[in-house]
Amino acid sequence: MTAPAFTPTGIRFENIEKRYGSLYALRRVRLEIRAGESVAFAGRNGSGKTTLLRIAARLVRASSGQLDFLTSGGEPADFATQTGFVAHATMVYDELTAEENLLLFAKLQGIADSSARAAALLDEVGLSERRKSLVRTFSRGMRQRVAIARALLNEPSILLLDEPATGLDPEGITWLANTLRRMRDAGRTILMSLHGESEVSALATRAVRLDAGFVAADTQTGANLHSILTFAGA
Repeated sequence: MTAPAFTPTGIRFENIEKRYGSLYALRRVRLEIRAGESVAFAGRNGSGKTTLLRIAARLVRASSGQLDFLTSGGEPADFATQTGFVAHATMVYDELTAEENLLLFAKLQGIADSSARAAALLDEVGLSERRKSLVRTFSRGMRQRVAIARALLNEPSILLLDEPATGLDPEGITWLANTLRRMRDAGRTILMSLHGESEVSALATRAVRLDAGFVAADTQTGANLHSILTFAGA
């Protein structure tokens, strides 16, 4: 599909903290993600990657700190129309077909010409022949493809991905890498949590390692991208 027009948008995390009782999931996270960057968040389980992405997706409220979405010119951007999110859990409805899942979310987001948009995305993710099948009959990888298609419905300027290759076979991983490469090359901003190096991690223009909720390393401040990704995959 031809990439539609969009507003290049970045994200600024200013002293973001997230507490669950006395437990800190994130501690004073300060990051500025420029419009068009492709950032890999790495770290062991429990390091804070998923929490940071869920805060960026506005699914979780930070305990303190400020989150801003900014255009490349530094102007505030509209979150609601700018972001697509793929969680570690697919969050698709089992008793709906693949097509019905996309049409439901398209309606909730007020997307024009939703039938054509859903059909194009199902073709893009290789599920056009199964568009009328109930999602409960799908493999984990097929469900992941539906989740990715759903995240692309609103033609996002920012794509947030929590371990997006989960459940995908080698062909699916190659498809995902090609899709994200097109989005990156078009100037869209990508934030993704990853474990180790892969076809997908090779797309990163920047890597950030989290450790116990802190930013432990960032290629923007001189850390080595390969070292960050291989450390996290250890």
